[in-house]
Amino acid sequence: MLQVSYIRDNREQVLERLAVKNFKQPELVSEVIELDDKRRSTQTTLDNTSAEANAAAKQIGELMRTGKKEDAEALKVKTSVWKEDIKRLNEQLNAIEEELQQKLVLLPNLPHSSVPKGLTPEENEVVLENGAKPALPENALPHWELAAKYNLIDFELGVKITGAGFPVYKNKGAKLQRALINYFIDEAEKAGYSEVSVPLMVNEASGFGTGQLPDKEGQMYFVGEDKLYLIPTAEVPVTNIYRDVILKGEDLPVKNCGHTPCFRREAGSYGAHVRGLNRLHQFDKVEIVQIAHPDKSYEVLEQMSLHVQGLLQKLGLPYRVLRLCGGDMGFASALTYDMETWSAAQQRWLEVSSVSNFETFQSNRLKLRFRNAEGKTQLAHTLNGSALALPRIVATLLENNQTDKGIKIPDALVPYTRFEWID
Repeated sequence: MLQVSYIRDNREQVLERLAVKNFKQPELVSEVIELDDKRRSTQTTLDNTSAEANAAAKQIGELMRTGKKEDAEALKVKTSVWKEDIKRLNEQLNAIEEELQQKLVLLPNLPHSSVPKGLTPEENEVVLENGAKPALPENALPHWELAAKYNLIDFELGVKITGAGFPVYKNKGAKLQRALINYFIDEAEKAGYSEVSVPLMVNEASGFGTGQLPDKEGQMYFVGEDKLYLIPTAEVPVTNIYRDVILKGEDLPVKNCGHTPCFRREAGSYGAHVRGLNRLHQFDKVEIVQIAHPDKSYEVLEQMSLHVQGLLQKLGLPYRVLRLCGGDMGFASALTYDMETWSAAQQRWLEVSSVSNFETFQSNRLKLRFRNAEGKTQLAHTLNGSALALPRIVATLLENNQTDKGIKIPDALVPYTRFEWID
């Protein structure tokens, strides 16, 4: 959530950056400032009225002690009027603050100055491309056919049990899933991340804290009776560990990783481009999260990007890194890198990771602060990244490594799978 003071002091810059993000309600900026003016004016009137009432209360006691009863009674009448005014002003102030909050939460985070203008994924900036695209045999199959051929994944069984987008992994397919999870967690721990195991459902405060609510409410599964949400990513519960926390400056950065299933409704997702593992309602992911000093957060973002790239390199997957344009960025992000792997059988790039810096947008909602060198508290910066999401990694591993003999497992994974081939 943006800070009102920053909006007031940088109105034109805020409007300019929101335009980069293709924000459709720029009038909210003026409305926020006007409501803050009203809030300040009402607060001043309330403070002055309260001060007069408090002073009068002391004066009444003094008048009574000195025998000036009539003057004291007259002042009591004024005090009763002030009390009514105070009650009315408090109600007005609460209503103004609630309306201000409702407007503020509709404003997305401001994009970093390096974020390119653009509206669609086609306008994202390609930062780098790494690895040669494999040449497959003429009879190469897409991953959903490979999954059926080698009895790795049963999509129809998932439909029977739950519905479309909930596959059942079997045999070496299930073992490959588990191997990737353990591999990604081990690599994160080598990079200094502490593993946490977190709940798969969160309350409304947690969803609000990381920016999923109210922006992505329709994309999450909701357990109505208990008012809980199934998590769309481990980012939500892991980051909320630090809600209402004041950290020590010397302890930054704080680094956590965690594996969870992720649940996304993905409403309106149809067509060949979402076939097989390309888009699911439930999938596994290892997430990395950092709480960083504001002066270091963009350095941390680059480190997180390199960590994800290192995983892709060790798996032997050709990939590219994109800097997302303003129109393709998430609501809470200030800068996002997407990593995409090349699907040789589908002849297309598949997104497998997003790494983002949220600056103070989440921490302002979370009230996540640290104590700086001067002993004062200030908002920390939050970052997270997929390291990695499994479905499209599995898809590209199966497709890119298929041979006439079978599917070759990357060397880095063999200690985890305990087999070298799927055949």
